[in-house]
Amino acid sequence: MNDRKAEQIVGQLLIGGVLVSAAVVAVGGALFLAHNGGAVPQYHFFQGEPESLRSLGAIVSGALRLDGSAVIQLGLLLLIATPVARVTFSVAAFALEHDRTYVIITLIVLAVLLYSLFGSH
Repeated sequence: MNDRKAEQIVGQLLIGGVLVSAAVVAVGGALFLAHNGGAVPQYHFFQGEPESLRSLGAIVSGALRLDGSAVIQLGLLLLIATPVARVTFSVAAFALEHDRTYVIITLIVLAVLLYSLFGSH
């Protein structure tokens, strides 16, 4: 794999990830409006996300039931996963090129990304 081919794959990965996540969010928004479009929002107090939207398993389960909020949340998770997939692909591409320095640097970037997503709670 040469640099040009790797750049093309990374570009396609980023574009594809953003487009897929946007489509999933749009479908979720349509589902949400179809079921909750007439509800009046209550802005005088803050209410966080329900437990059903706070774990990956619950989000996927809700999305399979076509719950609009869960589908939107799934789309946002896909959007967050896009740069993680890009960095993971970069590690593999640098490893195929036998470029140890960039493999190490990219693994550090991946570790920071994963820590920021999972380790800071």
